[in-house]
Amino acid sequence: QVQLVESGGGLVQAGGSLRLSCAASGRTFSTYAMGWFRQAPGKERVFVAAISWSGGTTSYADSVKRRFTISRDNAKNTVYLRMNSLKPEDTAVYYCAAKRYAATTNANDYDYWGQGTQVTVSS
Repeated sequence: QVQLVESGGGLVQAGGSLRLSCAASGRTFSTYAMGWFRQAPGKERVFVAAISWSGGTTSYADSVKRRFTISRDNAKNTVYLRMNSLKPEDTAVYYCAAKRYAATTNANDYDYWGQGTQVTVSS
């Protein structure tokens, strides 16, 4: 079992930055691939970024490439999402998720989810 708790969301102006954190419980965090997903009001949950268990492989949605960076610190059981050059269309609830083995972009592949953190970008 893995429990995930996100933090770091908030209100920011367009062009600003935020860093989301996702703290995981459990001794096997380093064996899980991690992903960030987001869900805007009235829309489906979509992939944002993912990172392998080692941190050696990352992937991003086209909409956030070169603006967002996913990273992890296995010693702290934490995964991060650094978000730069934020746009109003980045407004959503952001969720972190965990799965065994390889990271994927499909939300249905992930076994554990956090409760989400709201990110609001004003124009």
